[in-house]
Amino acid sequence: MPTFIILANFTEQGIKTVTQTTERAKAFEAMAAELGVRLNEIYWTMGRYDVVAVVEAPDDETMSAVTLGLGVRGNVRTETLRAYSASDMARIFRKMGGGKQ
Repeated sequence: MPTFIILANFTEQGIKTVTQTTERAKAFEAMAAELGVRLNEIYWTMGRYDVVAVVEAPDDETMSAVTLGLGVRGNVRTETLRAYSASDMARIFRKMGGGKQ
């Protein structure tokens, strides 16, 4: 399944109830699982983003449904990145004809 990185920042609502963030993460995991998305890792971070999650989803549309579902809850704003493993990149390079220049 494709891998995605979710970068999230607390909204004003989310930071006011920050002590509930781990419970919200469990609820997010359950909601995502219902759509066939697996939460591999979640980290609370310092710096530009408050939360970073690594998930696997069957496709882009499903991932969009998950992040939109997360967004409507109002606790975070997200940015989602499609992530590629080394083996994914090898397949991409093969499609390029080996990527030789």
